[in-house]
Amino acid sequence: MSARPFPLGVAPFGRAPVPAAPQPTAPTLSEAFDSRPLAGAAPGFVLAALPPGLVLWAQDRLSRAEFGAPFLPGMGRDLLRLDLTRPADVLAALEDGLQGRALAAVVGEIHGAAAALSFTASRRLALRAEAAGLPCWLIRHAAPPEPSAARMRWRLTPLPSLPHPDDPQAPGDPRWLAELFRARGRPPSTWVARHDRAADRLDFSAPPGDRELAEPRRAPGRRLA
Repeated sequence: MSARPFPLGVAPFGRAPVPAAPQPTAPTLSEAFDSRPLAGAAPGFVLAALPPGLVLWAQDRLSRAEFGAPFLPGMGRDLLRLDLTRPADVLAALEDGLQGRALAAVVGEIHGAAAALSFTASRRLALRAEAAGLPCWLIRHAAPPEPSAARMRWRLTPLPSLPHPDDPQAPGDPRWLAELFRARGRPPSTWVARHDRAADRLDFSAPPGDRELAEPRRAPGRRLA
C-alpha cells in the first residue's frame, strides 16, 4: 500500500497521529457494503483489493439476478466462478476454498439478511481464512451490517475516476470513498481509495478537504488536546 501524504504516524497541523493505511489484502475475513442500492462500488473495490493468482468467486442466485455475474474476460483477474443458489451454498464453497492450496483468495456475494450468515458462521470463516493465510471477502448486497466476526467492514461509495493519462476525456483509475466503519485493532476511518491499474494496487489517501487525514471519529463534545 502507498499514498501516504505524511510520514507514517505523523499528522498535519500538530493533530493526533494518523492511522496507517488499511491492508485490504490481509489474510482474514472482510466485508464490503454498498452505501446505496445498485451502486456497484463494493464488487469493484473488492476486485481491486485481490492479490494476484486464482480467486474463487461465488454468488447466490439473488445476487446474480440483481447485479449480474462477473464477465470473466474483462475482470483482469483469474477467477474460478461458482453460480450457486442459496447463501448457505456460498458459505460452504468459501469454506471449502479456504482449505485448498491452489487459491490466492475467496470471494462470496450474498444478497439480503441471510439466516445462514450468523455470527458463528462468520467467525468460522474468519478463523479458516487466518489459518489458511488467505483473504476472504463477503460482498453484502441489500443487507444491513448485522453483527459479524469480520475483521474489517467497509462501506463503499463510487467517486469519479481520475482522468486517463493519455486521454483526458477518457476514464482513468477508478476511485471510491471507502469508510472502514469497523476494524479489529484500529479506529474507524474514511479514505479515498484508488486502484492504480498500472501497478495493480489500492492506494489510500485522505478525502478531499479533510484536514485531519482519515482521522478516527470522536464522540460529540470531545476535543483533542
